[in-house]
Amino acid sequence: MSFAPDISDVVFANRYARDGEATRRDTFLRVATALAARERAADRHRYAALFLENFMKGGIGAGRIMANAGAAAGDDATMVNCFVQAAMEPVLGWPYGVDAALSRAVRTMNMGGGVGYDFTPIPPASSTGGGVCAVIDRYDRICRNQHTMIGRPAAQMGVLACDHPDILEFIAAKEGRRRWPTFNLAVAVGNAFMEAVQRDELWTLSHRAEPARATAKRQSARGEDGRWRYGALPARQLWDALTGAVCRSAAPGVLFIDTINEGNPLRGVETLSATNPCGEQPLPAYGACVLGPINLAGLVRHPFGHGGAPAFDFEELGARVRVQVRMLDNVLDLTRWPLQEQAAEAKTKRRIGCGVTGLADALAMMGLRYDSQEGRALAVEIAGGLRDHAYLASAELAGERGAFPLYRQDFYLDETAAALHPRFAPRVTEAIRRHGLRNSHLLSFAPAGSVSVAFFGNCSPGIEPVSAWRTSRHVCLPEGDVARVEADNAAWRLWRRLKGENAPLPAYFQRAAEISPAAHVAMVAALQPWVDASISKHVPLPAESTPGDVSSIYFQAWRAGVKGLTVFSPDPAMPAAIEDTGAQETWERAVGCVC
Repeated sequence: MSFAPDISDVVFANRYARDGEATRRDTFLRVATALAARERAADRHRYAALFLENFMKGGIGAGRIMANAGAAAGDDATMVNCFVQAAMEPVLGWPYGVDAALSRAVRTMNMGGGVGYDFTPIPPASSTGGGVCAVIDRYDRICRNQHTMIGRPAAQMGVLACDHPDILEFIAAKEGRRRWPTFNLAVAVGNAFMEAVQRDELWTLSHRAEPARATAKRQSARGEDGRWRYGALPARQLWDALTGAVCRSAAPGVLFIDTINEGNPLRGVETLSATNPCGEQPLPAYGACVLGPINLAGLVRHPFGHGGAPAFDFEELGARVRVQVRMLDNVLDLTRWPLQEQAAEAKTKRRIGCGVTGLADALAMMGLRYDSQEGRALAVEIAGGLRDHAYLASAELAGERGAFPLYRQDFYLDETAAALHPRFAPRVTEAIRRHGLRNSHLLSFAPAGSVSVAFFGNCSPGIEPVSAWRTSRHVCLPEGDVARVEADNAAWRLWRRLKGENAPLPAYFQRAAEISPAAHVAMVAALQPWVDASISKHVPLPAESTPGDVSSIYFQAWRAGVKGLTVFSPDPAMPAAIEDTGAQETWERAVGCVC
């Protein structure tokens, strides 16, 4: 094991710097120049300079953009982080459709993409052929092989509907946190199921695949919807199995699938049933999204009251996001696509995901607690400004380049849309009416883990609070070595520089474990109405938490309109990728995907 002094430099050099790039500015210049290639020849130099300035001021692309834009000829990597693909090609059906879908997943992972799948179409284990968990075993094995081929971890998401006959086996699959290491899991639960849990009703398990002859005698006739009834159990029994597994093993998470589809601007033309591996992008089959976070901590003026009252620079936020929209739209036309279907889907809808990172750091710099009403109010004001500026920029870009092909004004401006999301500012509404929109979706709050380390000095990632102010991390290097590096949180480091090494931390410095689970959910719920895609969020649980505590968190999230959630509790048996080196600080963490 080697030792390195600065985690930001290690991650930057390991994941993002290409040959000859010694500084972040070198990388920024490569990426900015590459993304300006979408512009008219006479304008490319101007837009390259604009993109470079945006990067330097804290508005960057997600990891695949920063690593792969401007790659040398022959490099087959994609600039897209997020994909959803079919787990079984519907035209071929079982079993050959799984083979075809798996080969397509390999293509996407080989090019650097993470993939989510809805495994619900897979026939149940008790049907005439099938078994969801056996199929996921195959996907997991092939993904682990891809890790060694492409030199970085591949990530996958497995989603299963709560009425699939294999649901109990799926829920229990990651007990002990050993099986399917390349997968995050989620159960898709609808309003009907949540209401059945509340009312303690029976819940029917069904599927379009015919039951095996040995079990058919125990089944009811085929329903009018064409689905075979495999049995029924109390909804609370299934719910208890889910919350118990989550409490013990932090999996699976939940997707509130009706909330996702009801809030989708394209609900009239597509149905969403899965997300990318980190959960911030619900997507249709062969859907994809390009992402880019803005560092909110860099927009706080007079942090901690140094030199004046702290203030958040909303004008600068607007400037950053408006450049971000153009930059991400360019990526859609410049990136290499693993599959033709992904390219066609992307160019029909032109999804992008402007996001944030450093939220918790920004709140601390403003003197606000993450779990306070005042902290949430500022976060909402930031999200609202981000949303309106992004939509305004997309409308203006539509005036220049044309609206996305499936655009319809009523998807965004009719009374149904107004009831589901906060109204746009008048000038945004006027611009949409005049030009339409270039992009179907514009906001997505991803984890932004490694880019926050590499480019923003280890700021708090995404909308998450940090787990500790100073940690020791183990970082895998390309040559197979492991570096142990000390990592200081950016806001904590700035406090010590401004106030002195021994200055006590104010109460607004909050680590994740010091915030109640309900307050974590409250933050997501406050932000979700402004985010047209979704939000990646982990809710940490105390070690003594019970399945009842998990149930309360999930019900709170469902009632508040959250689209999805993952909770995490410590497991002393698991090795820690991050060790807290603070004198009074101990916290175990999950290892997840980063965007």
